[in-house]
Amino acid sequence: MVNNDYIRNNSNYLQVNPTWHVEDSPWKATQIMKLMERNGLQPRTVVEIGCGAGEILNQLHRRLPDKSIAFSGFEIAPDAFELTRSREKERLHFEQQDLLQTNGHYDLLLMIDVFEHVDDYLGFIKAAAKKATYKIYHIPLDMSAFSILTNYPVGARKQVGHLHYFMKDTALATLEDTGQEIIDWFYTKGAFEVNNKGLGFTGTLINGFRRFLYFIKPSFAVKAMGGFSLIVLTK
Repeated sequence: MVNNDYIRNNSNYLQVNPTWHVEDSPWKATQIMKLMERNGLQPRTVVEIGCGAGEILNQLHRRLPDKSIAFSGFEIAPDAFELTRSREKERLHFEQQDLLQTNGHYDLLLMIDVFEHVDDYLGFIKAAAKKATYKIYHIPLDMSAFSILTNYPVGARKQVGHLHYFMKDTALATLEDTGQEIIDWFYTKGAFEVNNKGLGFTGTLINGFRRFLYFIKPSFAVKAMGGFSLIVLTK
């Protein structure tokens, strides 16, 4: 049995993150659409595990108006599931249950900023991967030289409940170790595309250097400065 009781499934998470990160959902949906378009994916059934408030699926529903495409979201946290109710509509349905305990199979599974919360993350990924032909993962890259120097992983553990911390190579190796084929991936630039407001002078200066370094040498900037995530398509 896979232990899927990830840390978001408690009332403390809602207290610390009252919006359940809905404000980031349009940006995340854009990254998903980019990956789908550059690989010619045209799924008819899309499922998201750990869908939170459901806004990512809601955004994809708007951007993929083809009435033959059905979207399903599964979320075990009661607080998050309550937030999905206002988003349910034709072709978009949510369930408060564990996807791994159901019998459905889908064309595309989304796991967006989820498995870093799960204690048995390898077992969780293996079980979830069986639910769909294609999988898209969005993975925070918490490990960088700057994050270690500033003790960022401890903050991520307290603020958003990350139990595991990845760099690009270990993130991709994790997916390969669960028996999946990496089809495509790219970095997502959350540090200066999303989390760039109210930084103060020092934060703005650091983010400016991060942006400059990324322009010069992306992989080095990711390893040195952090503030990025990885989006990956597997089969």
